Amino acid sequence: MDPSPAPAQAPDLTSFPSGFRALVIGASGSIGQAMVQHLANEPRCAAVLGLHRSSSPRIDFDDEASIASAAKAVQAGGKFHLIINAAGLLHSSAFMPEKKLGDLNYTQLEATFRTNTFGPALVLRHFAPLLAAERGVLALLSAKVGSIEDNRLGGWYSYRASKAALNMLLKTAAIEVKRSNPQAVLVSLHPGTVNTGLSKPFKGEQIGRAAPDAAADMLNALAQLTPADTGSFFSYTGERLHW
Repeated sequence: MDPSPAPAQAPDLTSFPSGFRALVIGASGSIGQAMVQHLANEPRCAAVLGLHRSSSPRIDFDDEASIASAAKAVQAGGKFHLIINAAGLLHSSAFMPEKKLGDLNYTQLEATFRTNTFGPALVLRHFAPLLAAERGVLALLSAKVGSIEDNRLGGWYSYRASKAALNMLLKTAAIEVKRSNPQAVLVSLHPGTVNTGLSKPFKGEQIGRAAPDAAADMLNALAQLTPADTGSFFSYTGERLHW
């Protein structure tokens, strides 16, 4: 019988104030669930909320009104020191990532951009104002394959493009938010390969890290950020990535 895997090491979140509040969007996915669990186990975290299609309030990137409604519902509890969007789409039961130009079609492009770009854009609109003034970090999960400079293999057209567009939205929003909240940190975050349903068709089970480990890595990276880092693209290791 194989031994059980060692539990993920708890992230170091001491850069956040005692009693900090956290919010994870896309909390029904493997990474989102793992982040919520780490935060729930963190003594310094007074509250962690997880939002998804079936939560209350619900948030569904296919329903624009739900994003604004969810933000309005959670703001009554006070400002947040950490907000993470962990939702993303690479493939579905209807499609796989495009390998060539001949695979491009509106249906896949629109579905991918709705989840990876349009929904997170409205998260920026409605949730960035909920960041605490003394210490507020908002992270959108992106992907290194969305780096234009790093693209050497091609393929995965809509996924790459949706993440590149996400990065531009994040960069632009960071400039605006800094004017009203100088301490805010808005970043795109690359999770690396994680053993989830998203990576399963691409050997994720063999080469990916367990979701609790990946979530700890990303929370550690976010905890190290300062206002000088806002509007940047980071890896889960804390490395700054090329746009």
